[in-house]
Amino acid sequence: MTDLFEREGVSGVLHRPAGDPVGALLLAHGAGGNRDAKMLQRAATEFAEHGLLVLRYDLPFRQRRPKGPPSPSTADGDREGIAAAGAAVRELCSGPVILGGHSYGGRQSTMLAAEHPESCDGLLLFSYPLHPPGKPEKARTAHLPDLRVPCVFVHGSRDPFGSPEEMRAALELVPTPTRLVLVVGTGHDLAPDKSAAAPLAVEAAAELFGF
Repeated sequence: MTDLFEREGVSGVLHRPAGDPVGALLLAHGAGGNRDAKMLQRAATEFAEHGLLVLRYDLPFRQRRPKGPPSPSTADGDREGIAAAGAAVRELCSGPVILGGHSYGGRQSTMLAAEHPESCDGLLLFSYPLHPPGKPEKARTAHLPDLRVPCVFVHGSRDPFGSPEEMRAALELVPTPTRLVLVVGTGHDLAPDKSAAAPLAVEAAAELFGF
């Protein structure tokens, strides 16, 4: 069952499990997408079927305008939006809260978790944008050693934002338990209609987070 979910600063779609939720998962979209991105819809459906309350939501920059990428100058505001969404969902579920999403949304969730470890109990990242395509020297890893929660990374083997080898090296910077799920043959979008990215994410998350 799905419902529109609107709170101050939060706009999304809530997927409710059949019974009492065992935890909650928040999914933020990438820089060019919104809450209706296919990867988020597939993941939300899969996780709700496994007992989690799932919110896929629009980040503040997307709430302000329907198209266009985020601005680096407003990234702090996007993280505030993630924190607001997490706080709102905590009121609906007594279990652990997992933050995450696709690409930009996942990256901002990791940055919030590094700055405020109390904001979540785990992270689930689809296609973490390790660096801009073709620019491995601009690695987005400075905050990874500050993470204090377990993390699942779901990554396409052909993702130009980070090779499997680069992702493995980056995960070594994280001091908490991690899982890297490689989706063979997929790029940055993870081909949600064709690949097993969503069920593989559920399997890894259930093992690491214990739900």
